[in-house]
Amino acid sequence: MNRTTLSLIAGTAALAAVTAFAALNTPDASGAGAARTAARLPVERTSLLCPAPSISDIAETSYTSFTPVTKDATGGGKAELQAATEQSADGTGDSASGKGGKSTKKKTAKPVLTPKGPGTPATGDTSGGDAPALVGTAEGKFAPGWTVQETTEVAAGTGRGLQGVNCTAPDTEFWFPGASTAADRTDYVHLTNPDDSAAVVDVELYGKDGAIKSAFGDGITVQPHAGEPILLSTLTDEKQDSLTVHVSVRSGRVGAAVQALDDKLGGDWLAASADPAGSLVLPGIPKDATSVRLIALTPGDTDADLKVRLASPDGLITPAGNETLHVKSGMTTAVDLGDVTRGEAGSLVLTPTDQSVPVVAALRVVRGKGVKQETAFIPATSAVGTRATSADNSGKGTTLSLTAPTATAQVKVTASAGSGGGTPVSKTYTIKSGTTQDITAPTPAGLKGTYALTVERLSGGPVYGARTLAATEDGIPGFTIQTLPDDRGTVSVPEADEDVAVLQK
Repeated sequence: MNRTTLSLIAGTAALAAVTAFAALNTPDASGAGAARTAARLPVERTSLLCPAPSISDIAETSYTSFTPVTKDATGGGKAELQAATEQSADGTGDSASGKGGKSTKKKTAKPVLTPKGPGTPATGDTSGGDAPALVGTAEGKFAPGWTVQETTEVAAGTGRGLQGVNCTAPDTEFWFPGASTAADRTDYVHLTNPDDSAAVVDVELYGKDGAIKSAFGDGITVQPHAGEPILLSTLTDEKQDSLTVHVSVRSGRVGAAVQALDDKLGGDWLAASADPAGSLVLPGIPKDATSVRLIALTPGDTDADLKVRLASPDGLITPAGNETLHVKSGMTTAVDLGDVTRGEAGSLVLTPTDQSVPVVAALRVVRGKGVKQETAFIPATSAVGTRATSADNSGKGTTLSLTAPTATAQVKVTASAGSGGGTPVSKTYTIKSGTTQDITAPTPAGLKGTYALTVERLSGGPVYGARTLAATEDGIPGFTIQTLPDDRGTVSVPEADEDVAVLQK
């Protein structure tokens, strides 16, 4: 290609760039800036990462994939969920080192499941303690709102009970209040790298006295297409009941989740808290919770003072003895709220008493008594937004909890077709301001298999939600809770017209 041709191409590209800039920034004829309403269009590609489910040989894990039906979604496309296999950046598979230092090669593994078209869940399963982390990609009509749930049952041993986690999008920063290095806890932070190059990650721990010094948490390398579980007790000798884990990525991106396993109280996955904010909502505390612990951290240099309220079925109330919470800068603060819900559905609402200071927070929830106790976690979460989706629901073991902390809202809840058959059903609910409601969610007519629940806010104030799965084994109330943030199925795209007037200046 000659220099004249290259110059022409460069000039054309520059003109296109200027034209696009002008289209987004040219004022209207009156001289005022023309603010056009951004359209919300379906996303065309979604990535999800699932951590390795368990180290127990008796673990039984199921995966459920679901894409809600989305108006104007691109036709065609596909979704895949496969094992994260270490491989070299060029895909030839010689450079990665596996267990014992042995070279590993890229493998074409059988997919864990084959996602079905929008509106119908697909399921798959695995067993034992060697199941790998998974990397998923959805394109076209499969991408908007794609959700994958990983649910594991462990019959005995550390962490026994029901463990569940939503597979998450890769990112560069995560906060996990509620982890522990106590003697009866075995906590791992799972890091999964979906890309062709290694990711470099720092893992920091914050305890009751501030940041915990560690020579082992900095510069952790996560190989391409690989999952890396980091045992927290190998990062420090300190034994603390309540810690906050901060995962920050120097290069690349990862998925992250904390697996919290207790010798006596079962265990579950701790998902990342919502981004640090002055006000937080932690929805869906089970009405029969016997113990609730609040763990919070303010990452900045300023202390935070928070008003603590419970959104009950009758409105916002202040827990006796726990009206406020003082969170010292950079220190993890934990407070036991006991059986704060007192037999009713509830969500915790944290707001600043005066100055707004960004905070992250989570709840550790215990059900049962004595030797028949089980644990789950509720991180602070963002609002449902336009739509939120929860997969892997059953006809009996599902509880959907919704709260509207600031203003009454109306929502539509849709139960999808079942993975093995059934007809979708939708119902509309009104959530009164300041309340939490455990709603009787609809189930598909003629249900076979599992189904998904999709929550859409129709009007009113912001809505927050959580879904509880329960399965009692040998009298132990196994349960797991997943929050319902917006499924990010659509993205704002500003309306723009070509306008070359800027070239005349």
